[in-house]
Amino acid sequence: MLATIVIIFSVLSLLSLLVLHFVSPEFKPSWRMISEYALGKQKWLVTSFFIFWGLASIILAFLLWPEVSSMWAKIGVVLVFISGVGALLGGIFDVKHKHHGLAFGLGVPTLPIGSLLICYHLIDIEKWNNDKTALLFATHSVWISLILMAISMMILMSGYKKTGLPMGPGVEPPKELPKEVIGINGYFNRLLVICYILWLIVVANVVV
Repeated sequence: MLATIVIIFSVLSLLSLLVLHFVSPEFKPSWRMISEYALGKQKWLVTSFFIFWGLASIILAFLLWPEVSSMWAKIGVVLVFISGVGALLGGIFDVKHKHHGLAFGLGVPTLPIGSLLICYHLIDIEKWNNDKTALLFATHSVWISLILMAISMMILMSGYKKTGLPMGPGVEPPKELPKEVIGINGYFNRLLVICYILWLIVVANVVV
């Protein structure tokens, strides 16, 4: 039952993100981050996206706790739980809030570590052998997507710096991206979210 709820909430989160692209076309997906949809007229939808994501992560953590036995895997489950809390806070504290950075810090860096600790514990257990490929693929896509997004953000910030555009906490992004600035971070932000949430779906499906 819990695994089904995880999958349903994960799908609802992805659907909320998909709909945002149609109802808020003013936010260019190439360089605008998902959190920035809160600056538009459909704030409730981006809030739903974060809340469904957060709940799916937290419920999966409760589901995984009795399935793992090693100390490191237990730590991994705790990190998945923290990641879920971060996603929830991302919905509560939008991009304009001073605690939005805290939500990011809790929600994003924790899952790659947690997923690796859990994955390499599960694939050593005989009953998970048939799902080894799916678990490894989903798990490695998580940390790879984080690295790609980090690189794309560094490219964007470097472009901002060269053009003299203001940047930092509390500074709203420009309405249009200067031609000399490379903006692909939005794509990788969305890739990260897809990989993170697909990991929840894969693991929930495996646990079933």
